[in-house]
Amino acid sequence: MPGGDSDAINLGTGQGASVADVISIVERVTGLKVPVKIGPRRGGDAVTLIADPAKARARFKMSPSHSDLVTIIDSAWKWHRRDRSL
Repeated sequence: MPGGDSDAINLGTGQGASVADVISIVERVTGLKVPVKIGPRRGGDAVTLIADPAKARARFKMSPSHSDLVTIIDSAWKWHRRDRSL
């Protein structure tokens, strides 16, 4: 935007999780089966990606209030299920 420099800042916990971890927790929280199709790794896929929140902590004095996958997924599922027509 006009008037200042831009910057990229990661928002995360600094802890990683596999796709399998996320699927397992989603199934446990929702009680639903997630359809999975396992295939070979695609060219260019990163082996590991973990958001480093150090810059956000330093610049904005922020730290995540939802920092574990069970809490994050449970909160998102509750939001999804509530009546959003209000």
